[in-house]
Amino acid sequence: MNDIIDVQTDAQRAEGLKAWGWVSYVLHLVVAVGAVLPSAQPSVALLLIALVIDLVKRGDAQSTWQASHFSWRIRSVLWAGVLYVVTAPLWLLFFLPGWIAWGLISVWFLYRIVRGMVAMNKNQAVDA
Repeated sequence: MNDIIDVQTDAQRAEGLKAWGWVSYVLHLVVAVGAVLPSAQPSVALLLIALVIDLVKRGDAQSTWQASHFSWRIRSVLWAGVLYVVTAPLWLLFFLPGWIAWGLISVWFLYRIVRGMVAMNKNQAVDA
């Protein structure tokens, strides 16, 4: 009887983590698409909400296939943030290099979010 309860609890935990993962991916996707499309800039608050969700729920996902997704999203946000900050001076010096750099970073960020969503949809860990 306890084995059945444990299996149900694990299944519920997995579905709950997957639901949180989808919420986070959708928030990331809205921000990523907004970063690629001109004049469609969603609030950075959405990205921060997604980051907080990932940081809080990452511990719950330890030793599951979903743990890689939480780490993947956190790393994606942190790397994109660092790259945006490092390339920000290009905007001050010359418009075109800054625009190109931020466009490439935004496309890379969008790619990472879509790649993660595809893996989550297949119930697979995302490769690093």
